[in-house]
Amino acid sequence: MGKRKLPFFEKVEITDIGAEGKAIARVNDMVTFVSMVAPGDIVDLQVTRKRKRFAEARVTHIHKLSDMRVEPSCEHFGVCGGCKWQHIPYNEQLKFKEKQVIDALLRIGKLELPEVTPILGSKEEYFYRNKLEFTFSNRRWYTREELDSSGDFKNWNALGFHVPGMFDKVVDINKCWLQPEPSNAIRNFVRKYAEEHELQFFDTRDSGGFLRNLIIRTSTTGELMVILAFFREEKENREALLESLGNEFPQITSLMYTVNPKANDTLYDQEIIVFKGRDHIVEEMEGLKFRIGPKSFFQTNTHQSLELYKVARDFAGLTGNELVYDLYTGTGTIANFVARSAGKVIGIESVPEAIADAWINSEINGIDNTAFFSGDMKDLLSNEFLGIHGRPDVVITDPPRIGMHESVVVTLLEAAPAKIVYVSCNPATQARDLELLSGLYKVTKVQPVDMFPHTHHVENVVLLELR
Repeated sequence: MGKRKLPFFEKVEITDIGAEGKAIARVNDMVTFVSMVAPGDIVDLQVTRKRKRFAEARVTHIHKLSDMRVEPSCEHFGVCGGCKWQHIPYNEQLKFKEKQVIDALLRIGKLELPEVTPILGSKEEYFYRNKLEFTFSNRRWYTREELDSSGDFKNWNALGFHVPGMFDKVVDINKCWLQPEPSNAIRNFVRKYAEEHELQFFDTRDSGGFLRNLIIRTSTTGELMVILAFFREEKENREALLESLGNEFPQITSLMYTVNPKANDTLYDQEIIVFKGRDHIVEEMEGLKFRIGPKSFFQTNTHQSLELYKVARDFAGLTGNELVYDLYTGTGTIANFVARSAGKVIGIESVPEAIADAWINSEINGIDNTAFFSGDMKDLLSNEFLGIHGRPDVVITDPPRIGMHESVVVTLLEAAPAKIVYVSCNPATQARDLELLSGLYKVTKVQPVDMFPHTHHVENVVLLELR
């Protein structure tokens, strides 16, 4: 039986932006999702996937560009997979993100909402990230324009980002608009050094080579961490590269490396070794200092995360006497941030190294009313734990994108704190969890916050109060 031919549509108008940042067109009453376009574009569409209630399609031709569009700043726009909304004005991006939050809470959560406070936009549209990870690859992705040019294609090395949907292809990045300098200078120096010294770039498909990943972390205090991940140990080449990098950029606070021969790039189970400088950098917020190690989780938009934490603290409405639980505390950033306004704060996190940093962050800031515990949230947060450490008056929860485990929700319902402040990077899973809590709690405040300009991602803070 032959494969069914998928439909092709001509001169379709893009009408809106939907979930996960995909644009929407309506063809024959069918909702069709399309990437990398803007409302107002008139395009031809080839359907790539068709279901009963929706379809997905790719653009084959653009007849008319939307009046909404602006010129993207980045030369790699549309290729590397990041910053997919650069062609949409930032004020319009904010409208779509706020709408995404409201739609999720109403459609998925089926919640009664108060008036939603207008989204907080980021003051910095570019160079706002404090952490980026780049991949070395010997399978460089060449764009159609490059292939159509008269250049030679002898150099297949790349240092940059993976092409969306292609695990073994990497876009070679010249200038990235996400992280402030010296990020671009460091990456370009490392690439040039590696090529001049004929160091092998990683082969993802065949698992071979020497250079694997480059991680750069910056801070508003001017401190700088650089981590090089190697696939195998080549002591002489490794030391020469690290020494040259340290000499070229003496401002590096923490120069580190690891040898990772695993099948995946994650470093949480790897030993990361200091080559030069400290084993951490320090960030600062409202006079509080935060130690950031190579495995620490820290919000990647420092200035905007301060605004996010201010919202969470305001929603908590602390008087100085409350017992606060900070779930998914990471390195204790929110816990330490609200500790001055609380009686006691208990932070829970699954990563032991993060909890070690949380204790240190309290210590270096002279905070003595915090306590931190490491363990799987669904196992550690139990009635027994509550019996030992006390039932919270306020819970602040900031889970990963998948949201909270159902058993965590059950425990929260049993603990019944007066307030729950739910910080989320995924309005869809947040809405799902809020529906589970809605029998006992009502939503009284909603504040979307944009942490990632030029992407579809949006954070949202919700205040729940007992009915």
